[in-house]
Amino acid sequence: MSFSSRFLSETIDILQKIDAAEIDRMAAGMAQVRERGGRLFILGVGGSAGHASHAVNDFRKICGFEAYAPTDNVSELTARINDEGWDGCFAAWLKGSRLRAEDGLLIFSVGGGDSVKKVSVNLVRALELAKERNAAIFGIVGRAGGFTKEVANACVVIPPKYADHVTPHTEGLAAVVWHLLVSHPALKISETKWESTTQARA
Repeated sequence: MSFSSRFLSETIDILQKIDAAEIDRMAAGMAQVRERGGRLFILGVGGSAGHASHAVNDFRKICGFEAYAPTDNVSELTARINDEGWDGCFAAWLKGSRLRAEDGLLIFSVGGGDSVKKVSVNLVRALELAKERNAAIFGIVGRAGGFTKEVANACVVIPPKYADHVTPHTEGLAAVVWHLLVSHPALKISETKWESTTQARA
């Protein structure tokens, strides 16, 4: 079997083991955030920061959320890293955004954050603040889910079945899960462009 065939086979295997009921729970919880006028803050580091930016667009445009990602403003982010440190930069940004109980956090992360192992501690600090302020917490993570899984109201864990490819599978399938969410009838309020164009022609 070629590498490409094996990778795709692994992807199909992992997809079939993702907890669809947990995705539905996440969709219902996010809908509650929107209904109570809460904002959605989407956080990720590295490739997951790119996911956060893309997902902000989708949740705003397709689902009608007021959504933001701290990594979208490099000037503020780097200023906070410089002044408040990497570990505290997201929590400080959320404090500046007046995070409140009506709001929600969505975390994209391969490991979910771990203070002991000192991995993605900035996510851990942001989650601790969200817990203090009773904001809703959602996650799409890999491995055992880390601190995100521990504190989330709903958290989808991409099963880490293939040790050599945990990161690419988690990040790739996280995009599948969030696109499922923005297409979910509990959240979607606007048609996407190509689908609406096709329906108009029909």
